[in-house]
Amino acid sequence: MPKMKTHRASSKRFGVTGSGLIVKNRAGRRHILEKKSPKRKRKMRQADVMKTADQKVVRQLIPYK
Repeated sequence: MPKMKTHRASSKRFGVTGSGLIVKNRAGRRHILEKKSPKRKRKMRQADVMKTADQKVVRQLIPYK
């Protein structure tokens, strides 16, 4: 069976931790930042661990990462 191809866009957006969890950047930090609190904007800087249901889909897209 041939090797699977990695979905390049997903590869650039998601990472994998040492324990195998998928991490992603948080959404909502592109524009309309004036009304968002500093605490909320600070929290958006940090990477977020993906929910288990979504991780299953992403694992198929980035099999070797």
